[in-house]
This record gives sequence, C-alpha cells and structure tokens, in this order.
Amino acid sequence: MASNIIVEQQFSHKFTVTVIRAESVTKGALGDLLDTPDPYVELFIPTAPESRKKTKHIDNNINPRWNETFNFIVDPNLQNVLEVTLMDANYVMDETLGTASFDISKLKVGHKKTETFLIGKATKVYLEMFLEICTNLDLRFSLALCENEKRFRQTRRERVMLGIKKLLDMEKPRVLPSSPEEVPVIAISGSGGGFRAMVGYSGVMKALFESGVLDCTTYIAGLSGSTWYMSTLYSHPEFPNKGPEEINKELMNRVSSNPLRLLLPQHIKNYIQALWIKKASGQPVTFTDIFGMLIGETLIPARMDIKLSDIQEKINQAQSPLPLFTCLHVKPDVSELMFADWVEFSPYEIGMAKYGTFMTPDMFGSKFFMGTVVKKYEENPLHFLMGVWGSAFSILFNRVLGVNDTAGGSTMEEELEQIKPQQIVGEDSIDNEDEPRKGGTENQEAEDEYHRTAQASWVQRMFTSLFSDSVLFNTREGRAGKVHNFMLGLNLNTSMPFSPVNGLICSAPTPEEEVDAVTDPDEFDRIYEPLDVKSKKIHVVDSGLTYNLPYPLLLRPQRGVDLIISFDFSARPSDSSPPFKELLLAEKWARMNKLPFPKIDPKVFDREGLKECYVFKPKKGEKNCPTVIHFVLVNINFRQFKAPGVPRETEKEKDFADFDIFDDPESPFSTFNFQYSNEAYTRLHDLMEFNTLNNLEVIKDAIKDRIVSRKENPSNATLPFSLSEIPKKFLKRNLQVKPWNQYGTNKK
Repeated sequence: MASNIIVEQQFSHKFTVTVIRAESVTKGALGDLLDTPDPYVELFIPTAPESRKKTKHIDNNINPRWNETFNFIVDPNLQNVLEVTLMDANYVMDETLGTASFDISKLKVGHKKTETFLIGKATKVYLEMFLEICTNLDLRFSLALCENEKRFRQTRRERVMLGIKKLLDMEKPRVLPSSPEEVPVIAISGSGGGFRAMVGYSGVMKALFESGVLDCTTYIAGLSGSTWYMSTLYSHPEFPNKGPEEINKELMNRVSSNPLRLLLPQHIKNYIQALWIKKASGQPVTFTDIFGMLIGETLIPARMDIKLSDIQEKINQAQSPLPLFTCLHVKPDVSELMFADWVEFSPYEIGMAKYGTFMTPDMFGSKFFMGTVVKKYEENPLHFLMGVWGSAFSILFNRVLGVNDTAGGSTMEEELEQIKPQQIVGEDSIDNEDEPRKGGTENQEAEDEYHRTAQASWVQRMFTSLFSDSVLFNTREGRAGKVHNFMLGLNLNTSMPFSPVNGLICSAPTPEEEVDAVTDPDEFDRIYEPLDVKSKKIHVVDSGLTYNLPYPLLLRPQRGVDLIISFDFSARPSDSSPPFKELLLAEKWARMNKLPFPKIDPKVFDREGLKECYVFKPKKGEKNCPTVIHFVLVNINFRQFKAPGVPRETEKEKDFADFDIFDDPESPFSTFNFQYSNEAYTRLHDLMEFNTLNNLEVIKDAIKDRIVSRKENPSNATLPFSLSEIPKKFLKRNLQVKPWNQYGTNKK
C-alpha cells in the first residue's frame, strides 16, 4: 500500500552481564558484629527497557558466588551506563551497601571483558560483560507477505482452481482458468455490528460453504462482530471437517442466554484473578481484558485457552481460506476518525502494513525495543483478541448493560463520535505495570501474591470499582485495549512515500481526487502521521471506530485481491436508508492511500433502489483494481421466498419472514443486544443465508469476469520485495541514508 512512512531497520546491541562473585562483603565493623550480610547485586541501565535486574540473595556469606547471567537490549546511539549496586537482604527493608558504575561504550563489540568493581573500601564485585549486535530481530521489517502466507497462497491457488471449475461446471472453457496464474484471488469481508454482525455472518458462511463459493476464496476478513464468528468457526475442533451448519447450531444455543449472567460475583472472582496475575507479570490490563473474557465464555467456553497461532492447523494445507482480523492503533489526543493505524492479525503474523512491521502471534503483547523482544510473555488467548477486536462495546459497556443510557436512541456510531479520544484511551486505575517487582518467576509470584490477598474482600472491592459509579466506569477510561508498543525505539522516516503497486513515488491525493469520496473533511485528516515510537504502550481499539469494513486488510497490494464479496451489517437509520456510508469511507481511505478501488456511485441507490447487493467494477483499463460486491442487511425477497425460487406458502412461513431490522423499535437486532432467542437467531441467520444464495449468479458472474481479466492482464500485483530491496534510486532520491558503522547503527 502507498505509504509515506518507512521504518529504518536498525540494529540494537545485546549487553550480557554475568555476576560472578564478590569478596569481603561488609556492612561496616559494627554492622558485621550484629549480623552477617545476605548479599545480592542489582544491575540498572537507565536507558534500557527492562532496565533493572538482580541476583538472588545468599544468606550469611561475605564471599558469595552467584554466577547469574542477565541480558539487556540497548540503543548504541545513546550513552548507556551500567549501575552496579550491592545490597543486603533484610526482612523489613533491604540495605544498600554501595554502588559503582561502568560506561558500556568502553566495551568493544564482540569482546568479552571481566571487570572488578570496588564497593566501598574493601568489597570487590566481579562481573563478566559481553557486547554484541542483535542481528536476529523479532520484528520482521518488510512490505512483502510473510513466507508462510506465500506458501499458503501457492497451495490454496491449486485448491481454488478446482473449486472454481466445480462451481462453474457448465461454463465454456474460455471462462475457466487454464493455469494457476489465471486463478483470481477472491476474498470475503464482514463488517462490525455486534452480535447482529456475528449472527448474520454465520448465515453467510453457511451459504458460501454449501454453495462451493468458500472453496473458491483465498481470504476471509472480519471486523468487530464478524471476527467473533470467525473466531468461533476457526477455533472449533471439527472445522473444516464439520461445516458451519452444525457449528452455527451450537452458536445459536450459546447466544440464547444473557452473557451478563457472567458478571455474577462467582465469575468476576475468576476474571479479577486472571487480571491480577497478568498485571503482576508486568503487562497492562484494562476493561477490555474482562470484556474479552465475557465474549470468550459466551462463544467459546470450552476453548478459553486457544491461541491465534493454534488456528494455523486449520490452514496448514490451505484447506480453508486464510482468516484476517483487525483492530486500530489510536492516539490519546487525536480522534480515531482523523488518525488510526490499521493492525492486521492472521494465524501467521500480526503487524502494521503502514510501517512494514510484523511479528509472529506469540510475540504480540511482549515488550520490544528496537525490534527485539526484551521481555517475552505467553501468547495472549484468542478471547483477549476478541475483546480487542470488538472493544467498541467495552468502551460503551454502559449501553451493553442497558444502564446510564444518556444517549437515548442514538446509535453506537453517533455516541462514539461524542466521546473524546482521551476518554477512550485514558490511563486506567488498574494499570500500573511499571512498579518494581520482586525477583522470581512471574506467574508464580503473581499467584503467591494473589493468594496472600484476602480474596473475598479484594474481589468485592474490585467488583465495586469496576461496576459502580466510579470514574473508570462512567468516563469510559481504561476501557480500550492496551499492549506494549512493539515499535518502541525504532526510527521512522517520513520522507519517502512509496507505492509497491507501480514502483513509483506517490504523493498525497489532490483535492480533485479526494472530492470523489468526500464524506466529512476531517475524516482521515491525519492518517499520514506516524506512531509515537517513544511511547511504551499503545492503545488498540475496535476498527469500527473509524469505518466499519475491513478493506485495508484486503487492499494490501501484495495480496492482489481481484474480487471482494463484502457483507455490511452496519446499523442504518432505517431499513430503507441508503447503505453506502461505510463503503464510501472505505473508498476515501483507499484514494488517500493511493490504492486502486472501484468508483462508488451513491446515486445507484436512486437509480436501482434498495437491493440485496450491488456490484462495483473497475473502470475499463484500470489495473490491479478489485471488483466489489456489496451485500446489504435488508429483508426484501426473503419475505416471499424461503429459498431462491421457492415461494413461502403457509402463514407460519410468511409470519416467520415478516420482520424489520432497523425500523422496529423492539427489534432484537439492536447493536447492543447480546442475547438472541432461537427465533431471532434463526431469522437473521436464514435471511443472510438466503440473500447470499439468492445472488449466487451475481457472484459467479463476477468470478468469471475476473478470470477473463486475469487472462487478458496477467497480474503483477503481488510484489515479493522487502524494505531492503527497494530500488536504490528511490532511496537516494528520497532518503538521506546514513552510513552503517561497525556496530550496525547509523551513528557517525
């Protein structure tokens, strides 16, 4: 995608310190008479993340041997000083026996050095130090797809080719792909919209699976509520051997009871314990953690331990489309309608295409510095990510509860627009992870600390602070997801816009270009700004806060998507309202990022009226531009037909299909409804299954059209280059490239 920001791949230094031993440890003549020291050593580098380390203490020993090794990641461009403090452990308060310091820049890279530190007049502490360049970074710096996704695409293309031939069985050979290169990349896209989107997407997937269209697709993308269905489907132990029909029946039973029952004290106790353990290990925690647990316990209660990386087994032979999920990185002082970085999640990688920075899923949430993990945590469970992906409901949890509803009949989108960014991503009262901690293993310490606490009273206090009229609850502070900033300490260069599509330097769109898709002058006004690489943590929120369709995942040029079959479950003022608000925002975002996107003409609504789906094609000769089939949440033909071409006959059948979605004030399909009766679930599920199947010929025609286009214009959209492979002429023209010195930095 076109970007005017690029990450400079720098190399940090790994500083290894082994605390060997000490001799003649003393507390002074009087102190030694009263007590023999219990010494330990504390190491501190103020400029390093995870800056403080310490050895275990050794009881009653004036000549202790530790032989403990510690690692620090440091920026070689800074002045890094190691502070060595000798301590005496006591029951009440530890005592400082003395300090010494060492300038790390005195060390030569690749050379080991043993140094003796004099503490006071008599004590000596012996350290062995080693400095090396970190060449194996944990972040991947590239605009290209990862190797796993490339392999997946290659294998999937063979399967898709067979799927298309089966779907278009009676067609003439000229409209069938004759080689893998002629196989179009087809993607399914689902919007946000809470349980409404989740239930609607379940009907869509059943239709696509049983019709054979799913066998023709390479990607499934989801946002907010749609990601909840995707998570439920892909985490199911029997998918894809068992299709959506049976899995959807399980889901129907799950959503028939109110998830707010999970807020009873016996459940909250478990949530608070999990939060306490996570906080004590050094990770930020917010209300989104609890919300993720609620969603997980409701939808995947038997799979609360499953991770995103576990889903790799569902795609390891390209037997299913690759699922893509999304959230936003936002800033506390800028409206998410003006600035937001899209974060993409797949079972293979998590990252931001805007900067070309990606990591494996098990790294997300760990502490990074200059592209290297300085503190690794266990991979977050899938339910935590589900909470992040749908965190608009965490931010507006009062509305979910149905209490303190000062917004009256306003929609979620309208209410979110009234919230100041500081309220969404304000500091919360739970999160204080920078406090120094005792030594020992993270989880064991957290467990011990928790059990030392008076559990019942503590849970009661936390329950009160979270769910009463506290500042946290009523101002929506602390509701957004928060993780350690994986781009901490990196250098960003904002002077080189580069488009992988055409290999040319791009500029921001002209006013004339923007006018085509203008909705509000302020929207996306600051999307060219960079992330703050000095911030220790970043806030991650529901992508629906900027616009409600996950197009950025599918518009990455490297994915070369030819056809997007998009399902929009967004709320509208009425059933008869024009259904293009989110699609127009997607178009504007694409134009501003110099990404090909078909022209969305809102006047099609005046010409053709309300329909189940609309087709938007590229202009003739427009390269690398996808066709978009835009499905709308409407109840039109479903009222008369129980299946395509099969009329409803009985009154019961007609009554079942006679319902409104947005017009009825008592509608069960509200964005904030988290309980669906079996009838409400079946109505919405069957409606979207019908709408999809009723337009199967539209989908087939679009697939045939894209095959012909591939035959006539072999695609060159998937450019497998990395940042280091960008043509030097562009680098020289647009970057002041600093020379790398012997330390792997650009410090002169």
